[in-house]
Amino acid sequence: MSQPRTPPRRRFGILVGRRRVWAVSSIHAEIDRLRTIHTAIERRLQPGDALVYLGNMIGRGTAVRETLDELLAFRRAFIARPGAFASDLVYLRGSQEEMWQKLLELQFAPNPAEVYRWMLDHGLAATLEGYGINRNHGSVATRDGPVAITRWTNEVRAAVNGAPGHGNLLTALRRAAYTADNELLFVHAGIDPSRPLTAQHDSFWWGGAGFLDLTEPYGGFAKVVRGFDKHHGGLQQAPFAVSMDRGCGFGGPLAAACLTLDGQIAEAYEA
Repeated sequence: MSQPRTPPRRRFGILVGRRRVWAVSSIHAEIDRLRTIHTAIERRLQPGDALVYLGNMIGRGTAVRETLDELLAFRRAFIARPGAFASDLVYLRGSQEEMWQKLLELQFAPNPAEVYRWMLDHGLAATLEGYGINRNHGSVATRDGPVAITRWTNEVRAAVNGAPGHGNLLTALRRAAYTADNELLFVHAGIDPSRPLTAQHDSFWWGGAGFLDLTEPYGGFAKVVRGFDKHHGGLQQAPFAVSMDRGCGFGGPLAAACLTLDGQIAEAYEA
């Protein structure tokens, strides 16, 4: 029997009745930079503001526990404001979170040892370390077969669930977010302009080529905003796209920006 598919609306964060949207680029568990950005945002919040984290909250840095704790604490303060709703804050799935999900399904990979080595080399090792997980145990499990891998991934899952709220956060991620009247679309890395929003699949996490070269509004959105750029080109604005990765996790600062519904950047900060 086939597994039920996630309803399309649950795949996306929909920001209803908001006037401005704050966006935070890839954090990569850089906790001190995140705290500084949160302080800047908190001081400048206005009624009707929403907040989107553009993925890669984890990966590369070892302060994953502290980072997710900070994200959860700021969420509580954000939605406690008068007139705010839980749906005003959205966490997107980035390539690091996608890798984490694939790790928990590693027993189904056709070449688990090869897949695991690749993930370790691309940011996963630091996340495992941050949760006190011995990555060598995973390597042994991939050599011992599916039963051993399942046993080990269950231990990984238990380590995350042992930190209050972390498991829930990592299972509540959205593929993309958009304002209810289709003014702004927020993605992690990129989109495939030839495909509709519901058929982007891996383009959200591994796309990005030609992102700033959009020649017309994608899907009717005034602007598409992304938070990860493999070239870390900084805050860049094009007629129909905004890219805002300053290289946090790769030696650069963490970027955040506040956008109005017409796609203009009202404020921008980095830490």
